[in-house]
Amino acid sequence: QVQLVESGGGLVQAGGSLRLSCTASGLTVGDYAMGWFRQAPGQEREGVSCISWGGGSTHYADSVKGRFTISRDSAKNTLYLQMNSLKPEDTAMYYCAARRTYYNDDGAPFCRGLVGVLYWGQGTQVTVSS
Repeated sequence: QVQLVESGGGLVQAGGSLRLSCTASGLTVGDYAMGWFRQAPGQEREGVSCISWGGGSTHYADSVKGRFTISRDSAKNTLYLQMNSLKPEDTAMYYCAARRTYYNDDGAPFCRGLVGVLYWGQGTQVTVSS
């Protein structure tokens, strides 16, 4: 049984930092394309960042580029999202996701959409106060 368990969310002031973790069981993070998505109240879930199974390709949403960094530790079977310079508009529930392939059929990184995600975590709340 596959489980993705996120942690590291919390309340932080604008300009602060958080590091989210997603620990996997039942799958090896190095064998999957992995990503982070977020959903704010009343809004659709959106992709934040994703990384290819080999780690050679990464993608970031324009809204987080230069502030967030995705990485993974194969030894710990864990995916991370380092979030710096946080803004109130980053407030959302953050979800970890796994997919077999990094690219969609149209050639875009899978976190540009929600298609083909095999597994989702339960989410961790990030709240940024102004």
